[in-house]
Amino acid sequence: MPNSVMHTTIEGDGQQVPAAVSAVGLRKSYGDRAVLDGIDLRIQAGSVFALLGPNGAGKTTVVKILSTLIGADGGQAQVAGHDLATDPQVVRAAIGVTGQFSAVDGLITGEENMLLMADLHHLSKTEGRRVTAELLERFDLTDAAKKPASTYSGGMKRRLDIAMTLVGSPRIIFLDEPTTGLDPRSRHTMWQIIRELVTGGVTVFLTTQYLEEADELADRIAVLNNGRIAAEGTARELKRLIPGGHVRLRFTDPTTYRSAATTLTDATHDDEALTLQILSDGSQRDLRAILDRLDTSGIEADELTVHTPDLDDVFFALTGSTTLPAPTKETAR
Repeated sequence: MPNSVMHTTIEGDGQQVPAAVSAVGLRKSYGDRAVLDGIDLRIQAGSVFALLGPNGAGKTTVVKILSTLIGADGGQAQVAGHDLATDPQVVRAAIGVTGQFSAVDGLITGEENMLLMADLHHLSKTEGRRVTAELLERFDLTDAAKKPASTYSGGMKRRLDIAMTLVGSPRIIFLDEPTTGLDPRSRHTMWQIIRELVTGGVTVFLTTQYLEEADELADRIAVLNNGRIAAEGTARELKRLIPGGHVRLRFTDPTTYRSAATTLTDATHDDEALTLQILSDGSQRDLRAILDRLDTSGIEADELTVHTPDLDDVFFALTGSTTLPAPTKETAR
């Protein structure tokens, strides 16, 4: 991998601050199959970045490259301000990785798993026990600390896995599908843990197949498809890429309905249901413009409903699937 690439973010005072993770033109092939075909990334420190993609899209390959587990065939990347090619040891000291499959040893207790990680990070016995006790308490595992990890539930094992990742106080954490297989309660617990990590200044690189998870947690989302980044932005920005958003106005009085139809000439009519439908991205500005037009004519709708595409729509559209979710999400106002 060639040397030195640096993406920066500009703070309010004009100071340039290195991105937590930056990459330009990352490539990786297995045989004649290009898994990554030149991807660019820039992840701001103290944020959650979610990478979405179908199975086999290369999400785990990206994580493995950025966490120095495998090398890229081409491109440039820096993690925590250090070049992956020239400073891999320094990068490893700054990051934590929780893979798809738990690194927990079921034959020993949760506490022993933690102490083992403390030894691997060369912490003193005293420091290792202090950090272990703090993390076990933080992740609500103190009561189970002396029990074999094989007796833990899936959610407990995942919490222990992340607690082990935090022993070395990493500032950047890679979570590769951390909630796969968890029940809804355990998944929400994991979400809260991720939010707390970010509040503490940690940067989280998250891969997930749960679109709701990315929508709930991520500051920015990228969709990986056919080895390339198909789109990147906030959840709201990505949703606006997909057509189909609209506002539906319902009336109970036929006269008011007809007046509204005359005012909103760009709306589609349903005379039987007394509803009007007008294209909209669902933004506050767009809604205000529609309501202002009605207010100017002294018209008030009995019900206003905003219909917006969700991340399911975005995902399927960008990854070329022919199967789309049936209805769009609705928010009554």
